Amino acid sequence: MWTAFTLAAIAYVLLSAVKSKREVLRSGWNLPQEFIWSNFATAWNVGRLGDYFLNSVMVVGGSVFAILLVSTPAAYVLARAKFPGREAVTNLFVLGMGIPIPMLFIPIFGILSYLRMTDSLTGLSLVFIAISIPVTIYLLTGFFASLPSELESAAVLEGCNDFQVFWHVMLPMAMPGVLTALILNLIWLWNEYQLSLVILNSPDNRTLPLGLYSLQNAMQYTGDWPGMFAGVTIVIIPTIIAYALLSEKMIAGMTMGAVK
Repeated sequence: MWTAFTLAAIAYVLLSAVKSKREVLRSGWNLPQEFIWSNFATAWNVGRLGDYFLNSVMVVGGSVFAILLVSTPAAYVLARAKFPGREAVTNLFVLGMGIPIPMLFIPIFGILSYLRMTDSLTGLSLVFIAISIPVTIYLLTGFFASLPSELESAAVLEGCNDFQVFWHVMLPMAMPGVLTALILNLIWLWNEYQLSLVILNSPDNRTLPLGLYSLQNAMQYTGDWPGMFAGVTIVIIPTIIAYALLSEKMIAGMTMGAVK
């Protein structure tokens, strides 16, 4: 039922994005009499979604790369290495997952103000990285823990050091899990709104969700609902494409992480 509702909502947005103003208000679910592709140009240029799209690509792309760069080896160590305090470190990441993000707004803003990084895409990216690392490490720890140890032992017997075992043996086996973490972080950060609203002030630094909200406020006064729906389409299409291309790997990764 939820899937059907979601697909229906997406279909309505896509249809409305290529209609005229009159058709959006009158024709409902009917196909447009004429496909008006200029609605996307209006949202992209007049609504400045092109600039905000680039901001989101830089922030989200850099953040996801850094999150995986830190979380993947950390999760491998927590899952496979034996050292004092390992459980305490793991529980610390679990504790980080349980803190509601709104409770962190004031501390985050205070830290960024001290570092003079408020209203900064770099500051927003650092916050994304810090908040996403605990859940990503916890997720990937389950994936690495589910991998068989025979190949790891064989690689050690062949003379591989710890890094070679991780890079050449364990990481390729855990790639479905890494892709799962990539998709989940990508979807969440691409659509993240609250932190961006708290940290960013100037119009030039807006990400796509903030830009879409600004576009919606402008379009409701001009009555350009097709332009607003075109803006929504621009925001959701990248994550839909990413999920469609990587969904099989994501499902395989989640299944692998669940079986220990």
